[in-house]
Amino acid sequence: MLKITLKRGYIGIPDSQKKVLASFGFKKIGSTVLKKDDEATKGMIRKVAHLIAVEKVDNK
Repeated sequence: MLKITLKRGYIGIPDSQKKVLASFGFKKIGSTVLKKDDEATKGMIRKVAHLIAVEKVDNK
């Protein structure tokens, strides 16, 4: 599992990146979501890597 945290806001970023952040489910800065560690998620992370922080966590 990946713990993804929004570090920067939506203002001034392209619409395609806003859609990626919305699909993660972020509402405001500092919010955190848990997602599966798969190729689709990694592709989304690469698109908005400058706006988020990612940590790998164990799913027990």
